[in-house]
Amino acid sequence: MYIKIRLLGLTALIAASVVRAAGAEREPAEYIKICDVLGSGYFYIPNTETCLRIGGYVRYDIGLGDVRSYDSARTSDVRTGEDQGTWRNNTRFTFKTWSGQQTELGALTTYTETHVNFGNSANSRDSPQNYGFNSGLALASAWVELGGLRVGKDGSAFDTFVSYAGNVLDSMLVRSAGFDTNVAQYY
Repeated sequence: MYIKIRLLGLTALIAASVVRAAGAEREPAEYIKICDVLGSGYFYIPNTETCLRIGGYVRYDIGLGDVRSYDSARTSDVRTGEDQGTWRNNTRFTFKTWSGQQTELGALTTYTETHVNFGNSANSRDSPQNYGFNSGLALASAWVELGGLRVGKDGSAFDTFVSYAGNVLDSMLVRSAGFDTNVAQYY
């Protein structure tokens, strides 16, 4: 008797599965709509016509030898304070966002780039023994562009025109200023 009840239950379950499979196809849910207008990697922000792309990278640099100084500077570990000779390291996490949409005045696009750095490679020659530090959060770029007019924080047109001086100049011998600046320029 007990086996008959189990077989009857199994038969009912299989029949219900077959009936459900024979039913109408359900409409697939679109959780993320792809935006092809601005290029690959963009998706629509829900309930808007704005396209968004999110990206970034993690970088880890290791260096041995001099610390780009002629005064025998040395690096020290940030956490323990131990002298590490000329061993240096740096970790960078970069977070980038791009967004855009079409308006009657042209394409409205935005861009942000944020860096988080941590390591024992100090970039200040005034620190004693070149102690390292955590430079924390830095906003590298943030701009809005409408119809070719860009306003915000970005690399200077004078620096980008010459490819940031390339590998020709050594910033230890000939110091260059920071490349980012507030801009209002037409592209």
